[in-house]
Amino acid sequence: MAMRTRVLLVDDVAVVRRTLRVLLEQHSFEICGEASNGKEAVEKVSELNPDIVILDINMPVMNGVRAAVEIRRNAPETSILFLTAHAIPGVMHMLRRFSDGFVCKASVDHQLIPVLGRIAITPYKNPLSKPRIAPAGKP
Repeated sequence: MAMRTRVLLVDDVAVVRRTLRVLLEQHSFEICGEASNGKEAVEKVSELNPDIVILDINMPVMNGVRAAVEIRRNAPETSILFLTAHAIPGVMHMLRRFSDGFVCKASVDHQLIPVLGRIAITPYKNPLSKPRIAPAGKP
């Protein structure tokens, strides 16, 4: 049996998290946890080790961009998908540096699952990490 992709949902609006949970569970994603701000997200990534974090940008306590920077530092193998209410081209270009993609909240119903599928198949590769080399004599 194939492992399901584990997702952490991060949004300060509970109804958004519930809606995302229902949508993702219908498409065989496993919701391993939820957070309502960036600080909680950073803590939950450390605790739960999700494959993908769906991260709102505008949140209290710590915004999504700051959380993404912390998540990249602490868990570079974790993929990040920004969820945003406003798709501003210049901002979206900047966000690509910190994430594997983004989806506008207005397009969630038809864009989220295809984008998550792409991310699940091609997880984030930290451009600063060195390739892993097996010790001599080991495959």
